[in-house]
Amino acid sequence: MRPFMSRRFRWSGLAAALLLAGSWAASACSACYGGKTDSPLAQGMNWGIMSLLGIIVTVLVGVAAFFIFLARKSSALEPEAPTAEPAISSSHV
Repeated sequence: MRPFMSRRFRWSGLAAALLLAGSWAASACSACYGGKTDSPLAQGMNWGIMSLLGIIVTVLVGVAAFFIFLARKSSALEPEAPTAEPAISSSHV
């Protein structure tokens, strides 16, 4: 049973490699492939990159602001002074 499984995976891997190698449409982006950086496809890709970058920066700024908020809140709290507890004498036991 084991040689059959490895043979099937080998053939499926070879088929996937051939499909990916034969795909000329997915060869490169418009900046690398044709040099047409002013095409609508390239502009759409640039806007997509900028929007994702904007979302990531917004999330990271939010996380940093939350930790700054926590640091300010913890520094604003004054430590409680230890209260003096009465000593228990052994004579009352």
